[in-house]
Formats: sequence, structure tokens, C-alpha cells
Amino acid sequence: MASNLPAPEGTETQEPPTAGAWGEWNPTEDSVRSVRGRHRVARQRGGLARSSTVLGVGVIAAVGAGGIATAQDRPQVAISLPSLPDVMSGNLTGGDAGSGAAEAGARQADTGSGEAAAQAGIIPRQSDRRSDAGEVLRNRILQQAESQQGAAEAQAEAEAERVAREAAAQEAKDKREAARKAAEEAAAQAEAKAAEEAAAAREAAEAKAEQERAAKPAGSYSLPTSAYTLTSRYGTAGSMWSSGHHTGLDFAAPTGTPAKAVAAGKIVSAGWSGAYGYRIVLELEDGTEIWYCHLSSMSVTSGQVAPGETIGRVGATGNVTGPHLHLEVRKGGSTVDPMAWLNSKGLSV
Repeated sequence: MASNLPAPEGTETQEPPTAGAWGEWNPTEDSVRSVRGRHRVARQRGGLARSSTVLGVGVIAAVGAGGIATAQDRPQVAISLPSLPDVMSGNLTGGDAGSGAAEAGARQADTGSGEAAAQAGIIPRQSDRRSDAGEVLRNRILQQAESQQGAAEAQAEAEAERVAREAAAQEAKDKREAARKAAEEAAAQAEAKAAEEAAAAREAAEAKAEQERAAKPAGSYSLPTSAYTLTSRYGTAGSMWSSGHHTGLDFAAPTGTPAKAVAAGKIVSAGWSGAYGYRIVLELEDGTEIWYCHLSSMSVTSGQVAPGETIGRVGATGNVTGPHLHLEVRKGGSTVDPMAWLNSKGLSV
């Protein structure tokens, strides 16, 4: 333990003994004399006295120099040490100078003992402490990087899932929209087809009704047949006819189509008639004759008939190119236009 030694008599100052020269020295009441000189007491700065700090350094130096001696059986003596500023500035006199030198030696001894302890592995070197701190910092940086990478991966995965959900929802929406449009188009097509079919059926019904209406007697007159097509009109010129022109009105119709009396009258002739094929002659009350030619069959060959009564069937007998009814209207032995005559009776051909 460091202390202020009494100066020998007859001298002003004496160099403090070295640590090796001290050996084991414990001050007692008999060996300690009052120290000459002026002792300064260090002021407390920052909560600790500078002298206490120097005392600690001296203790460590004493341990490194040769150990500390025990003084279990000897009474303890209070020791006063100079302050650190006085030591550093050299402002010491007498015993203070010795104390400063002792404190410097203690610091050097402390440094040497610290280096020895570091070499022995008791305390870590400063470079080791820096290395450990760097390793800790590196580990923290790596952990932070891994955490940030994990968060970025989680965020990317969540974003991918969101995009996939949105794509699936959009695809389902597109499919629903396509199905709706397809259904609407199918419904529109079905509606258009139904409308066309209804229009065709309506037109067919109207045409049939018109033909039936035309076939019915207009007052006391009726069309000679139904479901027909006019092919040759009265007066058409051609070598097919012996007179050089057509003398009647042709109603083209399928074989077997009924041929009807245009008005009330009596059958005056029925049978084969050369180029006319099978022919029926109906004489009306005013003497007008109606000839029905190229018949496939004859239902009535004599007697009275009523307007619209079936008297024969359409055919292709005689000089023909296809099944049709050749209708002639004769007055006084001369032919007249059947179309004009029927129109005059209120019939629309």
C-alpha cells in the first residue's frame, strides 16, 4: 500500500523508496512520524476525490510490484495523499514530491500489470474488445438485414396473392359477362327466329285465306281452282296454238287439284277433246260457255251444278307441257279474255 514516508532528519527531501526496496512495510504508531510539509486535500469533483483515484492506482501498482502485505495484527494508520493536479503539475514540496513520484510509479506498475493480465488472458485486450464489439455489430446488421428481407418477401408474397385474387376475380367477371352476352345473343337469335317463323306462318295463313276467299263465290260466281300459278294469259302469240295465239287462261296447279264451277249452270259436254284432252263444257244461264280443259278426271258429266262445286280435277292430258287448267270463256261461239270476264264478276285472279 502506498504511503507518505517521513523524511530523514537533517535533509529537506528524500527520494521515495522503490517498490522492491519496500518489501513488506506496514506503518505503526511508533514508526510513523508526522510528515513535514504542507499537505493538500483534493476537492471532490464529479462526486469522487482525485486522491481516491490515485490511491486506487497505487494499490494496483503495489499488487503488480510484489503483492500486498497483510497487516492483520498491526493497527491501521490513516495516510494522506496529494491530489492528482498537484502530481501532474509538479507543484509538490517535500513529502508531496515523494508522493507524486510514488503515484507515477503506481500508474506505470498498473499499466504493466494490466498488460500482463491481458497477456495471461485474465482480461480481454482492447483489440479483442473491439473485435467482439464489431462481431456483435455485424450480427445485429445481419439480423436486421434478414428481418428486412423476410418482411420484403412476406410483402411480395402478399402482393402476389392479392394480384392472383384480383386476376381470378376479373377472370370470373369476364366469364360471367361472356356468358351473359352469349345468353343475350342466343335469346335475341331465338326471338328473331321465332319472329321470322311467326311472320312466315302469318303470311302463309293470309295467303291461304286469300285463296280460300277468292275461291268462294262472289255473290253467284267463284274462281275455277285454288293454289295455282298463272302461266299463260289470253292472246299470247305462239306456234303451239293452232290459231297462232293463246285462246284461254292457264292455271298451273298440281295434278288432282279440284276444278270448280264458276257459276250456276249445267254441264252440256264432258269427255275427250283431242288437243284439249279431257274437257268439260259448262253453260251458264246467259248462254256463256266455260271450257275446262286438260283434266285428269271428271267428277260431274251432266246436269245442273252450283257455284264452287267441284266438277273435275286438274291434269296434263292433251297437248300440254305440264299439269294445269286451261280455262276458256266463249260468248256466241267466240272466245273472250277470261281474266277480264272474271274481274267483271267481282273475282280477283
